[in-house]
Amino acid sequence: MSPDPQGNLRHVNGIRLHVVEAGPPDGTPVILLHGFPEYWGAWRGQIGPLAQAGLRVIVPDLRGYNLSDASSGIRSYRLATLAADVLALAADLGHAHFAVVGHDWGGIIAWQVAATAPDRVRAAVIMNAPHPDITLPQIRRHPMQAFRSSYVLFFQMPWLPETMLRAGGFALLRQTMRGSARLGTFPDDKMTGYQAAWSRPGALTAMLNYYRALPFAPRKTGRVQPPVLILWGAQDQFLGNHLAEASLSRCDQGRLTLLPNATHWLHHEEPDRVSAEIAAFLTQDPGNN
Repeated sequence: MSPDPQGNLRHVNGIRLHVVEAGPPDGTPVILLHGFPEYWGAWRGQIGPLAQAGLRVIVPDLRGYNLSDASSGIRSYRLATLAADVLALAADLGHAHFAVVGHDWGGIIAWQVAATAPDRVRAAVIMNAPHPDITLPQIRRHPMQAFRSSYVLFFQMPWLPETMLRAGGFALLRQTMRGSARLGTFPDDKMTGYQAAWSRPGALTAMLNYYRALPFAPRKTGRVQPPVLILWGAQDQFLGNHLAEASLSRCDQGRLTLLPNATHWLHHEEPDRVSAEIAAFLTQDPGNN
């Protein structure tokens, strides 16, 4: 595994975010947002290819994850606040306009950013993350999705999720990631990085607070005006494909690409394909989106 790129801390929106950057300083900026339970290193397969495509790649640890500050209180992890982190980070780096790419929770944040700041977002790529407005209606229509999402209710509880997830050196988190991905997707060297991130003081509670803050989410995110590419691993054990199709209906300029053999962890399993799809979408003529 290649050495980690050099990161730095940026003071934005009342906290410090750890950020890794790569690519030409004058390239089109693109912010990559990881999901639960990952950290910036989830994008190692994309950072190099996107930088080589001429993009200025910006990869933060989300609020509370890994080397970024963990703020106190559940309400500080509301979706509106997480979206404000992204907008503030782009402004702090001097980027009035940028593209955003998000997976899982990072994708949910990317939906919010693109919908609420269309004047700032050039384009968005969303990976296995439903548009916030369609999630509950789809759960009501698809009982199996309610079962798949039952862990969200468990995460609402105080202290017990932390106790169970931390037990045995984060055995449950490790088993869940490996069991829901293609065989060999998360080898020991990758898991060592994840376990180090999860072990940081306050990190695990911060990660769970994303779910605990869901009752405080905006009532409506709204339609997305900028061009959107939805990349979706069709073998996702957590999120049904119907969520991708329903999310597409919330886009003014949207396209859905299913990866038939990929799971929830598509950017790890098919890094070259995912990088190529992102680069092609973000470097094409905007009029052709």
